[in-house]
Amino acid sequence: MFDTALYFIGALGAVSGRVAPILPGEAHGLVLEVDGTRLIDGVDLRLATPGVTVIMGPNGAGKSLLLRLLHGMMPPTEGRITWGGAPLTDAVRARQAMVFQRPVLLRRSVAANIDFVLKLRGDAAADRRDALLDHVGLGDHAAQPARLLSGGEQQRLALARALAIEPEVLFLDEPTASLDPASMQRIEQIVGTASLSGTKVVFVTHERSQARRLADDVVFIHRGRVLEHTAADRFFDRPESDAARDYLSGRILL
Repeated sequence: MFDTALYFIGALGAVSGRVAPILPGEAHGLVLEVDGTRLIDGVDLRLATPGVTVIMGPNGAGKSLLLRLLHGMMPPTEGRITWGGAPLTDAVRARQAMVFQRPVLLRRSVAANIDFVLKLRGDAAADRRDALLDHVGLGDHAAQPARLLSGGEQQRLALARALAIEPEVLFLDEPTASLDPASMQRIEQIVGTASLSGTKVVFVTHERSQARRLADDVVFIHRGRVLEHTAADRFFDRPESDAARDYLSGRILL
């Protein structure tokens, strides 16, 4: 459906100067149909403030598809998406970054993965690269082939490369899935620091405990529809929909 490697090569572009902020991000009447099946069904959504927005829901609810639509990785069947009131153009996407569940890395060294992005942005400074690698705990692995890193290390490299473009919006699609607790904690720390620095984070997870740790607000999606979008405390303490209550209690949603 979508080639993430080609996306990575094509979506990175140099951003010449700062223009108007791209928040809020808004979806209006968003629909995605594939082979006659409606996978995203009339979504209206507004991402207006900094912080971490967590998208939650059962398997197959449409979480990852919604994330890709918001980032312009695929066109909606119906509806429109705007950022800062403007259409979702390549120039807007160049001010965003995305990290996938499975890291998409270049078959180069750890350092060269960061250098590639910095050179595209016209910034080949080695000290910038080194600072990014130190920030994610990979400074001692700079010369190592990226493919030889552990799963958690590869994901941290993917995060460092995403942060290299200084994104205004960072999309994360279950970045800690299948990782050990120590790797999960390290990645959550990196995400939290990015959020505190002013980057808007939109984070897909199925881990309820992780969502409680990270979320400022929660988008709950079920069967392609957004049933709730509210502050995290309110969602976890007083969910409004039957589906959200069942989901939080561990019941299976069909």
